[in-house]
Amino acid sequence: MRLSDRVQAIDPFYVMECAKRADAIARSAVCDPAQGGRPMIYLNIGEPDFGASPAVREAAARFTAAGRIPYTHANGLRTLRERVADWYRQTQRLTIDPDRIVITAGASAALQLACLALFQAGDEVLMPDPSYPCNRHFVAAVDATPVLIPSTAAERFQLSLDRLRPHWTERSRGVLLASPSNPTGTSIAPEELARIHAFVRERGGVTIVDEIYQPLSFDSRYARSALALGDDVVSINSFSKYFGMTGWRLGWLVLPEAMVGAVEKLAQNLYICPSTIAQQAALACFEPDSIAEYERRREELRRRRDLVVPALEAMGLPVPVPPDGAFYAWADASGTGLGSWDLCMDLMTHAQVALTPGRDFGPAFGERFLRLSFASSMDDLREALARIRVRLDQLKARAA
Repeated sequence: MRLSDRVQAIDPFYVMECAKRADAIARSAVCDPAQGGRPMIYLNIGEPDFGASPAVREAAARFTAAGRIPYTHANGLRTLRERVADWYRQTQRLTIDPDRIVITAGASAALQLACLALFQAGDEVLMPDPSYPCNRHFVAAVDATPVLIPSTAAERFQLSLDRLRPHWTERSRGVLLASPSNPTGTSIAPEELARIHAFVRERGGVTIVDEIYQPLSFDSRYARSALALGDDVVSINSFSKYFGMTGWRLGWLVLPEAMVGAVEKLAQNLYICPSTIAQQAALACFEPDSIAEYERRREELRRRRDLVVPALEAMGLPVPVPPDGAFYAWADASGTGLGSWDLCMDLMTHAQVALTPGRDFGPAFGERFLRLSFASSMDDLREALARIRVRLDQLKARAA
């Protein structure tokens, strides 16, 4: 069977490949307590361990009990779009017209819709290296070209105007940023984002900002949405991270008014509408009790960060830029004598701890850095860090 060229050009999602390897080890004797093993600890996937709030689960149960689950409007429930708009008003002091909000089947669908609406063959879209791999693959899937620009610790592993400017050509159509970023957990400085947006706007391009971790900011300096820069910013967001609804597959776009009709047409044809059950349940995300729970969880993630980052530093896995949001630590493995891929495979096998090598996130630092997700419990994190420390000591002794 002949497959399309675009499929051949897209790399595997190595995060998921590593997860398959971890699962295979987890089924082996080394992870079987009955045979003297110990369970695998998964710090490789970006999925909070909290789950949906009780109010969300109860809302879903009530709705499904009623029996009929119809399609919604392709752009999502009007009531949910109004709730999202009100949330921006309360948390960001921004007035967003609900008609500019499109509810999507996860942030992944939001990115797909935005790329389909904006880019075509011959276009280039600029983004930092490191960055979330699926972002560049969404660009490639519409036959445009992702241009990865290496971004250093001095730039918080984020794109800067000084880095961007020499890469902008007549083929450049826009930038795709993420703040806070996966894999680094770092945000772009607000003044730098404003400079980039002004530069892109002057050249007739578009600024897309993935803000799915923005509500999980730990530092108020970085907690402002890019939507404050103007109505021409395209913002991607999600119910997965802050709201804990990963498997419910629900996200949203905030679009310039001129884009809404085009995106609606695409959504109608690609998937008709987002999950009705998930949308009805998500209405409960904005209840006061739910918001209080999410804020408690955000503070818990801050506590986990404050445990993990110093512990990694102490064992020779420094984190050059401490994460100011999300739940990732981007650690430098070069001092171990192993590339990040080999080190992660070794830790899965000998420490029964699953981490993510940097290969997914771009070529500039892929063999040097690894990503640890601290979206797991404090007990799991303490145990995992102890196991990693022991294994690193073993590797050092063997190399001596």
